[in-house]
Formats: sequence, C-alpha cells, structure tokens
Amino acid sequence: MENYTYNTLTLQLEWLNISVESTYALFLLLLFFYLFIMVANMSIAVLVFMDKNLHQPMYLLFCNLPFNDILGNSIMVPRLLVDMLKPPSERFISYYECVVQAFTTHMFGATMAFVLVGILLGLTVRLSRCRTLITNPYCDNASLFKLSCENVFINNVYGLTFTVVLFTGSIGSIVLTYARITIVCLTSKNKSLNSKALKTCSTHLVVYMIMLLSGMIVIMLHRFPQYSDYRKLCSILFHIIPGSLNPIIYGVQSKEMQKLFAKLLQKKTVPLK
Repeated sequence: MENYTYNTLTLQLEWLNISVESTYALFLLLLFFYLFIMVANMSIAVLVFMDKNLHQPMYLLFCNLPFNDILGNSIMVPRLLVDMLKPPSERFISYYECVVQAFTTHMFGATMAFVLVGILLGLTVRLSRCRTLITNPYCDNASLFKLSCENVFINNVYGLTFTVVLFTGSIGSIVLTYARITIVCLTSKNKSLNSKALKTCSTHLVVYMIMLLSGMIVIMLHRFPQYSDYRKLCSILFHIIPGSLNPIIYGVQSKEMQKLFAKLLQKKTVPLK
C-alpha cells in the first residue's frame, strides 16, 4: 500500500477507552492532584526562598524538584484536563505544540539528560508524517514516531540506547548512594541519625520505584497496542505520583521545614481575648 505524506500541522489525541462517568471522576481526581502539586511545590519553593536559614546547598538543590514537578505537570495536565471535557473528535493539538510537550515530558523524567533528549527529538522532527493520530492522551517521543511511515530503525535504536543509559545510570547511582548510606548507618551508633536516614530513604525509594516502573511499563507497552489503555494510565501516573509525593517526602519530613511551617501557623493564629 502506498504511503502518503501529510503536511498538516494538526494532530488528533487519543484518550482512554472508558465511560463518560469514569471520565468525569478521573477529571476531578486529576484536577485535585494537579492543584495539590502546584500549591505544595510552590509553597516549599517560596519558603526556601524567604527563610535565610534554608539558604543551604541541600535546600537550594531541593528547590529543583518543585520547579521540575511544576513545569512537568503544567505542560501536560492542564491540556489533558481540557481535552477530557471535549468529544473525541475535537481533541486536536498542533504539531509544534506536540513536539514541545514531548520534549518537556521527557525532560521531566530525565532532567540532567536534556542534550540527549534534544538530539532524540531532533531525529523525530525530521521524519515525514503519514498519520495524524497521537495514540496517547499527551505527546511523547514514541507517539511522534508512530506518525511516520518511514523506517524509524535509527530512531528506535537511539531511543532504546538513551533509555538503557538513563536507567542504568539512574539505578547505578541509587545503588551506590544507598550502599554508602547503609555503610554509614551500620558503622554509626547514632540512633537518631539512623532512624532519620531510614525514614527518608525508604519513602524516597517508594517514589523512585513507582516512577521507574511506570516509565518502564510505558516504554514496553508501546510495543503492545492491545494494552494501550494500561500504557496511557501509567504515562499519567508517571507525572502525577512523584509530583504529589515529592513535597511530602522532602518538605514535611524536614525538621527545618516543620519548624518554619509551625512559625507561620503561629503567626496566623489570632489569640482570643
């Protein structure tokens, strides 16, 4: 069959195969989580900026997480919420907006690997397009691949290589870091330090494993079209769960943050006369 090249800059987005009632329930759930992500992450960033006692390398580095969560979710979730309320035949997105969304989506999961992400999307943009349907609720690189009828072997090899390098580097750094923390805890007699390390590390591992598994499932299920709904759901969870749990784990568990929150609440409390 002859392949035709489409020069149109308008693409159609595909949604989960669920009922209208389930769509409204999911809309409210996503809206709640998005508002929580925005308020929680912005609050922590503002608190770190306002309190001079928190102007330390650890907290300044921690500020990268709120900004990353805010940016990653703001590019994807509001557009997703708007599209959920539209009929399937009206869920359109421009090609250039789709490319930007795909770039920020991958940046959210690989903040430090922006050069590789840029090269990968550069290869994708050069492909001619013979389809207009994005088989995902939002744009990502794999969905852009599927718009082309060209041979995408090079793109797939580069994408898989990037994924392997990213996951290997990520898992390797986690293993090395936690090995050193374990050695310190085993050689230290400070029960308070050990308890704090265990509490922080365990919650961090939970978030990391959820994000890692969601990302791996999304990548694998792109090869199995019959499980597209599971892939779409995991791709949404990949953004929502870390963005919701990061401010709780790294903000609320910090004693300095707890003291600052307590001070602010005391200032707002008006004593009864």
